[in-house]
Amino acid sequence: MITLKDVSKIYPMGKMSVDALKGVNLEFQKGGFVAVAGPSGSGKTTLMNIIGLIDAPTQGDVFIGGCETRTFNRRDLTRFRREYIGFIFQSFNLLPVLNVFENVELPLVLNKSTISKAERKERVGHILKLVELTDRSDHLPMELSGGQQQRVAIARALVTTPKIVLADEPTANLDSVTGEKILKLMKDINRHQGTTFIFSTHDPDIWAMANHVIFLRDGTVESEEHR
Repeated sequence: MITLKDVSKIYPMGKMSVDALKGVNLEFQKGGFVAVAGPSGSGKTTLMNIIGLIDAPTQGDVFIGGCETRTFNRRDLTRFRREYIGFIFQSFNLLPVLNVFENVELPLVLNKSTISKAERKERVGHILKLVELTDRSDHLPMELSGGQQQRVAIARALVTTPKIVLADEPTANLDSVTGEKILKLMKDINRHQGTTFIFSTHDPDIWAMANHVIFLRDGTVESEEHR
């Protein structure tokens, strides 16, 4: 589903430069539950940004669903991200003035989806039921616990039925019990819907659940483990 060929990323820093990724070659299979691990500065965030088409490699090629992303213009990138990729952020990134339902519905509105308002309502309702937040649909983010906010973020990422979900440290701000519930929810979605999940994480619980673990160090793939 996702292939990186000889991908490098260099960031200019004044008269110097930083090699964030160095000749990375990786393949991610459809329906994978993947953990990307490594110390700070290893290149995890850069890798996730390149897979998410937020950033472009300095060298190398990225293929997603058979498409060579290097050929995309800005409009293509925006459309592909909206239709193909869901994002779950460590800090949730919910809009405080919108209630739970509206936060989850927002990607469908921004996407200028052709589905009707009634269909949007049905889809959001289904996703909220999936993440067990139906009874919180009219609550604002500030009225929710951290675990509930993370479930809203998951629902928002899934409402467009993406083939890939990129999650940045999704359990970092959660207690162990809530984190375990969130992971189980995402694993269930992965199993039953075939959604590919890729995590940037230090959480050993995610490593334990993953069927593909990638260890980065100094911008290179130090090791990989397939299970």
